[in-house]
Amino acid sequence: MRTLCASTLISEFFVIGFAGLVAMKDPDLAVGTVWTVCGIAMFLSVVLCGVITRPGGVALGWALQIVLIASGVVVPMMFILGALFAVLWWASVHYGRKIDEAKARFAAHTGQPDAA
Repeated sequence: MRTLCASTLISEFFVIGFAGLVAMKDPDLAVGTVWTVCGIAMFLSVVLCGVITRPGGVALGWALQIVLIASGVVVPMMFILGALFAVLWWASVHYGRKIDEAKARFAAHTGQPDAA
């Protein structure tokens, strides 16, 4: 699960950065505010890569997905991209867990230590 979720989160890191560049063009928004908000979100996406397997990691990932969708208020394209990444997040968590379970079953069947 960790690999799939981390891949999604790193992709989101770049999307958040590009959304910040678009939001910077809005004359109603202060550049410092845009980059503070984007910087925090980008930092969270990287930190979540390391804590995804800990308790609450997946829930924090879902919170980031909600924030991405809500950022569509400032950059309308983020409604679509946020929804797309929410689907990718669900798939990463869902199929990542299935892969982890299959690896554990294989390791138990062959008597080898778990590779996950």
